[in-house]
Amino acid sequence: MSNEAICYEAPTRFARYTCAEAATIARGTILKLTSPNTAIATAADNDPIAGIAWMEKTGGDGTTEIVAALDGVWGCLTSAGAITVGNDVGMNGVNEIKVYTTLDREKGWVLGKALETIGAAATVIKVRVNVL
Repeated sequence: MSNEAICYEAPTRFARYTCAEAATIARGTILKLTSPNTAIATAADNDPIAGIAWMEKTGGDGTTEIVAALDGVWGCLTSAGAITVGNDVGMNGVNEIKVYTTLDREKGWVLGKALETIGAAATVIKVRVNVL
């Protein structure tokens, strides 16, 4: 993977999800929630968010679970234009965020709140993660 989130303030809430035994997931990967209670790496706009991988998962290691952080402050890569401090942010691709759009929170697509203002894409921005 690439562009994993960087932890600035340690999380205090975690969730355990099922994952494929063959999956390789780097620490800091933003995770997508799939059924049943399974986490995979995000891949697209509007992925439902499961959290941020708190541990490294190596493919073929015999494990089928991963722990995800549900809060904390993280540095996340932006993939869309301007984001203003206080904006809710959601997924826009593999480990990339954007300003949320209407109904994202209701659908579980909001990762957290921007703690900084930026004017361009491809910038790392601090986000107070709050996965519900």
